Order: sequence, then structure tokens, then C-alpha cells
Amino acid sequence: KCFKLKAFIPMCAFERSEKGMVFFMNKKNYFLVTVKSSYCDYLRQFDEKVSYNSNKKDKRPFVGILLEIKNIKYFAPLSSPKPKYLKMKNKIDFYKIKEGKLGAINFNNMIPIPKTEYSYIDINVPCLSKKEKQYNALLAEQLRWLNRDGNSLREKAQMLYNSKMNNKLPYNIKKRCCNFKLLEEKCIEYSRRKK
Repeated sequence: KCFKLKAFIPMCAFERSEKGMVFFMNKKNYFLVTVKSSYCDYLRQFDEKVSYNSNKKDKRPFVGILLEIKNIKYFAPLSSPKPKYLKMKNKIDFYKIKEGKLGAINFNNMIPIPKTEYSYIDINVPCLSKKEKQYNALLAEQLRWLNRDGNSLREKAQMLYNSKMNNKLPYNIKKRCCNFKLLEEKCIEYSRRKK
């Protein structure tokens, strides 16, 4: 794809000071990130609900946003628009972006992630094909809508997390959610092994 992966934070996530540039994560805005395939494959050994990194049909990367829950970074995957989303309702684990017209966030598939396993996406790079331009435009529009609903999304993710950890989810939602506690343990193990 024509968007450029960044190994660093976009300029909008930096604050200028007299001493130069000081890093800070802007908690009001989301950034699009992609996850390394090897990390998803590692987690899937322990939880089959971890999504695959790419769709075999079009090889699109696994794109999502970063959230912070209990001082742990979580990756929440985005879905492209699908006709069925227009009829579906928002739930504790699922959020339609612009009523489903721009896809959705699957909170049930969010995973804890170390900083070494994701890359920021720059959607402002020139695109070659019409399809690439359309995909970049979709990502940009998704990001605009997500930032507009920022606080409510964080609350939704936190509520799902707490309900799952306290075993208070209805069975039908519980069975489609990742095992956050187990994946947090495996995330810590993965980070230790990488050092």
C-alpha cells in the first residue's frame, strides 16, 4: 500500500519547547498503526480470537488505533465498511464508524501490544493507483470520526475490559472476546524474550 509506515511518532504528537522537541502521546487524538504479523501469530498460539494480520484476498495490513488501559497499550483493529454494518447496532465490543458507512472498531479483538510491535502510519504520502488513493481517503476519514468520538471510545474499551476481567459479560459477547488477562501475560513474556 502507498501509505508509509513510520518507526517514529508523527509530528502532531510532539510538543515544541525552547530546548527542542519533547515527546508526548496526545491522549485526545488517535493515531493509525499497523501491527507486525509475527506478534499476531505469537498471540494466536494462546488465543484463537486474535485477528489475522492481513486479509488473504487483498493483503491489506492490520490497521487500528492505540488505546491505554490500566497503563497497558492496547491495539484495537479497524474494519473496512461492510453492508452488514449498516444494519448492526453498536454494542459494548463493537462500534460503528459514521453509522457503519466507514467501517467499525472491533473492541472484542483488541490486544495488548509492546511498543516494538507496531508502526505509525502516514496517510499523507502520494498514492499511485486509484485504489490506493481510495484506501488512504477511507483511513483519513475513519481517523477524523474516531478523534471526534475520542473519549466515548476510551470509555467503551475500558468498560469492555473491566467487564471481561470481572466475568460480567453476557455469554455471546464473552465467547467472541480475546482473553485480555492471558494476552497481557503473553505480551510481557514476549517483551522479556525480545530484550
